[in-house]
Amino acid sequence: MTALPTEVIASKQNPWFKQLRLQALDNTLYKRSGWLWLEGDHLIRAALDQGLACDTLVMSDAPSSSPELAALVRRVARVRVVSTELFASLSQLPSGSQVGALVACPAPQPLMSQTPTVVLDRIQDVGNLGSILRSAAAFGIRQVLTLRGSAAVWSAKAIRAGMGAHFALNLHEDLEAQDLAVLSDMPWIATSSHEGQALSTLEGGVPWPGVWFFGHEGQGLSDELAQRCAVKVQIPQPGGQESLNVAAAAAICLYESSRNQGSPPL
Repeated sequence: MTALPTEVIASKQNPWFKQLRLQALDNTLYKRSGWLWLEGDHLIRAALDQGLACDTLVMSDAPSSSPELAALVRRVARVRVVSTELFASLSQLPSGSQVGALVACPAPQPLMSQTPTVVLDRIQDVGNLGSILRSAAAFGIRQVLTLRGSAAVWSAKAIRAGMGAHFALNLHEDLEAQDLAVLSDMPWIATSSHEGQALSTLEGGVPWPGVWFFGHEGQGLSDELAQRCAVKVQIPQPGGQESLNVAAAAAICLYESSRNQGSPPL
């Protein structure tokens, strides 16, 4: 399938494989190593399409003749093959994709002061985090910032939940509240379960560009940040539930925001 030199790794004691397994299973090692473990041809293509360096494409020895896999092989400099059993020990998926890659973690660009932005305050669930990134990319947000205490942005589960959105966003993590001063020229917007106007009837519409804040799944946005938000909105819930999942709330808010692009800041 490929003319590239292909190295076969047969033992779990192979030093390179042992290091790769650490990288694949430790959700925060990327912060020190600078490398990400991606599984599946979709995520690998998304990373390569953004120009990220791929150190190694890793395939299991399970037979595959898919055109997608053949296309990936043509885009990388090195291929290593491991047994199906060894590949399964790398995977966090219920059913392995049989292809993964070690890809450079993109360095964030400088904070952008006039770009539609989402700020996440102590979001704990990596599935929620990844889903919010996916909605942000879909609805025209180009920058997402997480405050210290939030889940790891580039963890394997967050990347899977984002479905490639990570590679379309300027991402910064582990920020402090004072780092947000650069965004002060845009209106800050927060959702609330007990105050603010209904999102769909907000006078003048949702300002664009703006900074959306979404907080901890149980505690919500910190009081300090909530007080600094000039705009507070509610999402009407005629079904009577106490609150929405934060990822669902973010999708609704960001969709409504995207419909109102061009509205002046409040």
